[in-house]
Order: sequence, then structure tokens, then C-alpha cells
Amino acid sequence: MLKVAILDDYQNVSQDFVDLKKLLGKYEIRVFNEPFSDENDAIEQLKEYEALLIMRERTKITSNLIKNLKNLKYIITSGMRNKAIDLEAAKKRKIIVSGTEININPTCELTWALILGLARNLKTEIDNMYQGYWQSTVGVELKGKILGLIGLGKVGSQVATIAKAFGMQVMAWSENLDLDKCRELEVLPSSKEDLIKNSDFISIHVQGGERYKDCITLKEFDKMKKTTYLINTSRGPIVNEDDLIIALSTNVIAGAGIDVYEKEPLPEGHKLRFIQNALIVPHLGYVTAENYSKFYIQMFENLDACISGKPIRVIDN
Repeated sequence: MLKVAILDDYQNVSQDFVDLKKLLGKYEIRVFNEPFSDENDAIEQLKEYEALLIMRERTKITSNLIKNLKNLKYIITSGMRNKAIDLEAAKKRKIIVSGTEININPTCELTWALILGLARNLKTEIDNMYQGYWQSTVGVELKGKILGLIGLGKVGSQVATIAKAFGMQVMAWSENLDLDKCRELEVLPSSKEDLIKNSDFISIHVQGGERYKDCITLKEFDKMKKTTYLINTSRGPIVNEDDLIIALSTNVIAGAGIDVYEKEPLPEGHKLRFIQNALIVPHLGYVTAENYSKFYIQMFENLDACISGKPIRVIDN
């Protein structure tokens, strides 16, 4: 039987979305609920497996890992893009890489949960309610505020549409900003500098990678208003994490809502866990029952198709 490893199932829920027991006659399956301690640990534990079913942007599938997993034939990821996979290394080994469909609306929804949570100081108020206190902060309204979007792609466009419903003004910047999309959504095209200086809320929706690495550093934080809130539901390295910690700790900005980090899972003793004006969540952007159902069902559809010699949803670049 084909040996299959399901990685990154941190919540131990894969069996809730696909009947693994029914598949045991066809595949030998092991579920990994914890991240590997390092790459050597991953190589040791995965060396016998022929198929890896992974969640996007969690375990890094590097060229070294691929080189050392001699039995590996198939890599199947949630979503159709996963920058944690070295596609060139997989291609050289003739390993088939494929993906699944993904709903993007959950990331937009989480973005608004963070914006609203920051605007109304929900972290502090919820903590204080459980300790017996009552009304300890004063929030701000969204109507009339400026939302600056770094990126106006699929998620950014959804965020912009909802901002209009709240009566916010929206401006956007990216290196490849679509001006037609700006006109369609009544979003003001902006330079990066003007967006940084003028926005009350800044939300990041560009792809990860070298192009936008360290897009936000102390240089940008120093130009923001002291009342500005930063939201990042895209990729951790877009914001320099050390500089973010300094900006929050010294009240250079009012606060930040963060779903993504330089290192994931976020280490237990990480400084962001102890900063009061940081509203942090554990990379929940795509974590919904609807997405997970789609991921796990389609992963095994992909695997069946690979074995039959007719792979589907192949990722080759």
C-alpha cells in the first residue's frame, strides 16, 4: 500500500473532514499533529513515505528535504500556491506536485475581525471582563477613517468593498497596482509613502516572497500616525518582526492585528505574545470548516488521480 503522511494537522481534525478509516485498505496513513523540531527530524520521520499531504505555508518542503526523501512521489498541498515547496527540486526528482481549490473570503473576514477588534480594543475589554472590570477603554469609529491597502488583488478587493460599507475612504498601493480595479472599486491609487503617512488603518494583501520582504520596517512605522493600526493577514516577512515589536512597545503606532509570522508556529515565549496592543491570532486566515473540507477531500482526489496516471490540479510553476 502507498504510504501517505498527512502533515500540519495541528488541530487533529483531518479525520473530521475525510473518512480515513475507509481509506486504510487503500493507503497506509499517518497523521502528524505537531511541527517537526527541524529538517533532520522531518527527514527521519518522513523517509518511508511516498506521498505528503500538506497545508500551505506550514512545513517547508526544501530541496534538501526532497533530496533525502528517496521514496517520495507525490506532494499535495492545500491551495494552488505554496511558496514553502521547492518546485524546481520536485521537478528534478519527477515528483508530482498538485493542489486544491481554496476559498479566499475567510481571509477577508478575518481581516475585518482584526480591524474591528483593534478599533474597539476588544482584547483589553474581553480580558478585563473576565477579571471583573467594566469599560476600561474608548474605541474609535470606522466611518470617515482612511483604510490603506497594500495590495488590491482578490482579498484586497474584498476588503475594499466592505470598507466602503463602513463609510471608510480607501487608498491602495502595490508595485503592480491595477488602476482599472481602483476605478471599479472607487479606491484612490497612492504612492507607498502617501499611504503610510495618511492611513488610519493599513492592511496588507500582497503575496509573500522577496519582492515585498521587509516592506514595512521602522522607517515606515516612523512615518505612520501614532493612531494608526497595522493589519497583516498575508505573510509574516512582509513586516519586519523586530521592528514591529519596537513600534508597538514604544507606541509608535496604536496597535497591530497579526495573523502571520516570521516563524510559525509562533514560539511560546515570543515577545509578541506579551505586547498589550498586539492583537495576535495563530494564522487562521484560511482555517474554516468549509476550506478544510475542500482541502482534505480534494487532496485524496488528487492522490487517486496520480495513482491512476492522470494527475489533476498540477502545480508546475
